[in-house]
Amino acid sequence: RDTTPTEFQHMDAYHSAITKLGQRKLTLRTLDLGMDKIPVQGQVAESNPLMGTRALRYCLENPEIFRTQLRAILKVAHLGNVEIMVPMVSTVEEIRQVREFIHEVEDELRREGEQISGKIPVGIMVEIPSTAVIADIMADYADFFSIGTNDLIAYSMAVDRLNERLASLYQPAHPAILRLLKHVIEVGEKKNKPVAVCGEMSSDIQYTILLLGMGLKTFSVVPPAIPEIKKVIRSVTMQDAQAIAKRAFEFEDAEKTLNFLREETRKIIPDVL
Repeated sequence: RDTTPTEFQHMDAYHSAITKLGQRKLTLRTLDLGMDKIPVQGQVAESNPLMGTRALRYCLENPEIFRTQLRAILKVAHLGNVEIMVPMVSTVEEIRQVREFIHEVEDELRREGEQISGKIPVGIMVEIPSTAVIADIMADYADFFSIGTNDLIAYSMAVDRLNERLASLYQPAHPAILRLLKHVIEVGEKKNKPVAVCGEMSSDIQYTILLLGMGLKTFSVVPPAIPEIKKVIRSVTMQDAQAIAKRAFEFEDAEKTLNFLREETRKIIPDVL
């Protein structure tokens, strides 16, 4: 788009999705935009927009844009099974601000006579290392976690995913990444907060057994990957998946870990890679 959506345009899109899904869950992510996608007149271009004013940071700096989307979500949420997911959260204060913002918009809509549903789950994307490390603290303010592996890996490894010269350093199987994932999943289990994993890693069947063995129960994947992901999950016991995950943590580098996971996956789907 060349312009930001109006409240009605937001509502129209969400209402369409709710109608198609019925009572199946609809997760609406708040605007995940930045200066690289919608430069705003009067704002200075940033030299590194992927680590700059984007997503939640952008929304908090542009409250009217944020308010417009939240009003639309809250107006239609009672029609379905809706939850809100906030990207690019890096501090507790940010999620507190989001909660306060939502409460303000709810009060505003009630004064206008709008029907507001009960408590809407508000979760966060875990895609910044600081958030992953303090997941136990974040769990007191977030209703669920969605681990965004694309950015989490990039930020953890200090690698631009689009830089071909650094492609070899973008390693989902790096021991540090696996430990961050395991920590967040364990926090979710302990705090009774649902945890999902999205991004390229969750759609790659080489990592399915590993993630399953680490305790992951919700995989957010691209549609074409669904059949093979299901096949792997249905073909391995939890006990075996846990044993494979435990073994994967014993390797010191990503290449050895990935080779091991690839061989274990080939036992189920022989023609994988």
